[in-house]
Amino acid sequence: MLKSLTIKNYALIDELTVDFANGLDIITGETGAGKSIIIDALSLILGERATAEAIRTGADKAVVEGIFSISDNRKLHALLQEQELEAADELIVRREVSAKGTSRCLVNDSVVPLAVLKKIGEQLVDLHGQHEHQSLLRTETHIEMLDEYAGVGDLLEEYRTAYRTLRAVSQEIQSVLAREAQLNEKRDLYTFQQQEIDAIAPQPGEDEQIEAELKILENVEKLVSATSLLYEMLYDGETSAHDLLSKAAKQLEELARIDARFEEYARECRSAETIVNEVAKFVHQYSASVEFSPERLEKLRQRLGVLFSLKRKYGGTLEAALAHRQRIEQELATAENVETTLQKLREKREAERAACARLALQLSSRRREASRKLDREIVHELTALGIPNARFTTQMRRQQLSTDGSEDEEYVLIEKEKVRIHARGYDDVEFFISTNLGEDVKPLTKVASGGEVSRIMLALKSVLAKADRLPVMIFDEIDVGVSGRIAQAVGLSMKNLSQHHQIIAITHLPQIAGLADEHFVVEKVEEKKGSVRRTTTTIRKLTRDERVREVARLLSGAEVTEAGLKSARELMGVKTPS
Repeated sequence: MLKSLTIKNYALIDELTVDFANGLDIITGETGAGKSIIIDALSLILGERATAEAIRTGADKAVVEGIFSISDNRKLHALLQEQELEAADELIVRREVSAKGTSRCLVNDSVVPLAVLKKIGEQLVDLHGQHEHQSLLRTETHIEMLDEYAGVGDLLEEYRTAYRTLRAVSQEIQSVLAREAQLNEKRDLYTFQQQEIDAIAPQPGEDEQIEAELKILENVEKLVSATSLLYEMLYDGETSAHDLLSKAAKQLEELARIDARFEEYARECRSAETIVNEVAKFVHQYSASVEFSPERLEKLRQRLGVLFSLKRKYGGTLEAALAHRQRIEQELATAENVETTLQKLREKREAERAACARLALQLSSRRREASRKLDREIVHELTALGIPNARFTTQMRRQQLSTDGSEDEEYVLIEKEKVRIHARGYDDVEFFISTNLGEDVKPLTKVASGGEVSRIMLALKSVLAKADRLPVMIFDEIDVGVSGRIAQAVGLSMKNLSQHHQIIAITHLPQIAGLADEHFVVEKVEEKKGSVRRTTTTIRKLTRDERVREVARLLSGAEVTEAGLKSARELMGVKTPS
């Protein structure tokens, strides 16, 4: 249950705290006092989106905090453990919205993402707003309500897993088919490119090697001349480096016999002589080996031109051209193997389709069984809510597909017929109703008046609540369009619901307000802070006498008369004071 709600700096609210009780909590107040503002603020801690516009003028941030008792809420405890949040008997949920538009969500003082807060909120409160009964007028919500009543949550999740897998495989098949079409369009181009690259047969780094050899061939004359001169300077000349170093080494050796300190330098000089000899030997051999070949030069130039053309077409380098060759080889191999791939994927799709068919069949069977019971219970509730001749039926249909349906249509085979499937199976569910004696049932979306829709939704909530795990149900003026005896019936329905759930209801009807276990009134007051006067929304719990007076106001208007007070006491079952 919701134990308390604290709101600070939200819309017209400066700061308020309200402690709710178990059972039926009623909230009333003048039109425009801000009753729905409280519900809007509450929705923030249930994971609804927040806007900076809702922050009270002049405030830096709005804060909403709710304290819930969750000792019996097993699903919520499991969710909290899954999210690694503290799972005690009491849950404190806090939402902070700054004037800059940022938002912080806290659960038992741990920051959580908004998506997690929304999941937690879905396990805490069923909030039924002023216009939410209009969801009944959208056919797509009917299957959701039936599934909630049938309690098929686990089976539905198992089906959805299979359905998602089936769709993923189907999408993969479409992707392969599209890829195949692209490859077929490019097959000739890829084959030509592969043959062109293979005909040239480039090797990694080949162009660099050719450029290095060309540089030598184009400078043969200079190389021969320079190496010949160098050989003469190093070894063959009259004053060659070899002869001079040899003489110097001998002189150093003579000096070393006199002074040992020359020994190291004599060895260094001999080492230099050896190095000069090695260099001279290399340049002599190089000079003898270099020869000019016009044929080789022309061949290399032609090869380099071919490689340059290849590089320009396929990425700028030989490595890029070779990588392209590898890619198109893989693409052509894929094209060759596409039928095998498709065959495997189609076999997998049939297996998933069979799983979907099995689970969808179970879902449909559970729904059909539950729908018969739901219809009876809804009629019973509607009778109590002042629609005594109502007939309510849940109609289930399925859509068959033609045998030549396209590859991307999702279907299952039921009794050898192709049946379209969606995220909840193959059933299309719609509620039909007749509210008048002798009238045939017609789609609920077309025949119900505003007041009837509110009562039908309340009847559904009453029936669904028996299997509902949510501890708190909030009704924000869903009694629109009803009055008198019907209002009394709506109030009694809420009162009955409050035996199993905490009910918080905003109402303008005295017949409902008179049944409250606790009664709160929302008021708009003007406050003066310094020289500034501001309007503020407040809420307070009424005493028994104040409750009588508030119900009397709802009965007779702004001026509360003694007759109105008497009627209020009768409505509430309170004795007239002696």
